[in-house]
Amino acid sequence: MHTMLRHTLFGLIGVIAVSGSVFAQAWPTKPVRVVVAFTAGGTTDVLARRIGQQLSERLKQQFIVDNKPGAGGNLGTESVVRASPDGYTLIVNSVGPIAVNPTLYPKLPYNPLTDLVPIVQIADVPNVLVVHPTLGVKNFAEFIAYAKANPGKLNCSSTGIGTSSHLSCYILSKRAGLETTHVPYKGADALNDLLAGRVQFMFATIPSVKQHIDAGALRALAVSSMKRSRSLPDVPTVAESGYPGFEAGSWFGFFGPKGTPPEVIATLNKQVNEIIAIPAIEATMIKEGADPAGGTPQQFGQFVQREFEKWRVVVRESGATAE
Repeated sequence: MHTMLRHTLFGLIGVIAVSGSVFAQAWPTKPVRVVVAFTAGGTTDVLARRIGQQLSERLKQQFIVDNKPGAGGNLGTESVVRASPDGYTLIVNSVGPIAVNPTLYPKLPYNPLTDLVPIVQIADVPNVLVVHPTLGVKNFAEFIAYAKANPGKLNCSSTGIGTSSHLSCYILSKRAGLETTHVPYKGADALNDLLAGRVQFMFATIPSVKQHIDAGALRALAVSSMKRSRSLPDVPTVAESGYPGFEAGSWFGFFGPKGTPPEVIATLNKQVNEIIAIPAIEATMIKEGADPAGGTPQQFGQFVQREFEKWRVVVRESGATAE
């Protein structure tokens, strides 16, 4: 009797152990919604769709991108904060909603640093200082000299108040002692007016302007990352051009609602690290202006915290507020 009972117990324990491991392997068993807090066609959207397509193929379930733009990315971000943490609602997010907006929007009803869990960084995307060719400056030094000689004459367009595009412009003007006028737009109009020559310069994400640089419609003078971008290796950094420590780029990564199961985080982290290391995908990302990042969830979490602290100082200094 005791022997039978023991066998039964061991049998049950075996079943529980097996079902536990099956459960761990099971995600995803249905389509996964990937929220993008911006309009279709932007850098966040393009990266989310590219990675999502690869995840669909590898994990045999659809990863469906759902664009929820509005309030500088806050609407889409909050929808994921409030979602069930079951691994079936995720977000590909960027520097603005995660690291800038907590300071920019004083009454934000959630905290992206504690209400979301970092899963994996997809890419670093430096901003590039671009000018309209009619400005006549050939390099960064000439641009600074021109701006100093013509105080108040240069307009810097940005994709909105408090975006890394705006704050990059603010930091450079402050560090270099330039009198420039910030002209905030909603999204892509900032670039359209620069291409039309109605404004003179902007800090834009490399993917959004790479084709215009290649075509000669815009001139790239410097990138905002600490080291040169693999996408524009001949363009110097602002830091190496006389302003050491200047770093004001964008970045993108996967997050889930707080409480997302550890096995989901582990699976997604592993898959995305593998995807961005595929030579063809890595080459495409670099060609378009995104430097593949990767790493562990812990590394991404520490990076996000540092970014929040850095931008908090800049936002407060700039006096920018979205409310």
